[in-house]
Amino acid sequence: MQRPFSIKYNMARTEPFEKYALQYEDWFERNKFVYQSELLAIRKQLPKSNNGIEIGVGSGQFAAPLGIKVGIEPSKEMREIAQKRGIEVIGGIAENLPFDDLQFEFALMVTTICFVDNIGLTFREAYRVLKPEGYLIIGFIDKNSPIGELYRQYKENSVFYKIATFYSVDEVVHHLKKADFKNFSFTQTIFHNLAEIRNVEPIKKGYGEGSFVVVRAMKV
Repeated sequence: MQRPFSIKYNMARTEPFEKYALQYEDWFERNKFVYQSELLAIRKQLPKSNNGIEIGVGSGQFAAPLGIKVGIEPSKEMREIAQKRGIEVIGGIAENLPFDDLQFEFALMVTTICFVDNIGLTFREAYRVLKPEGYLIIGFIDKNSPIGELYRQYKENSVFYKIATFYSVDEVVHHLKKADFKNFSFTQTIFHNLAEIRNVEPIKKGYGEGSFVVVRAMKV
């Protein structure tokens, strides 16, 4: 069941995804092994459940292959592409999810936390809509990793990342703990520069080596 809500979001955060949707899609084609590696790292952390949602679903590049049927997305252009991939997409923002309490067994966020306006509120909203023992799974580029440092160094040259706020794993865990999440587990991948990757990268437990990290946290 959905609850009444209003969409109030930072237009600057969604504008690149409205204007450069095709460029966004092209990245996945040009970096197919990076994309496949990230999918595998996320899949390792997903629970076996059909009752999940992706927050910041974008164009559905992750939700569709992972079997997630419902997504939240503020960008109209991204929503339209995701809908073509078979995702039920609702206009909304991470800080004000249009759902009642205790609805989902898991929530996924992939490269979304760097575009939210309030990460603390985002995590509290995810906690609210999850059932007890539900999981929040977050995939992101660790700002302290080689690719994270590169993205930060050249962020002004990127139509997408110039508006982004990057986080370290420790910062993400800190905010998750403040939202009362517990029982953390980690997977990591992407151990080379993107231009050097010619095959699917290894998936390892933990963090501190790979640039792409997946954190899973439980609502206890």
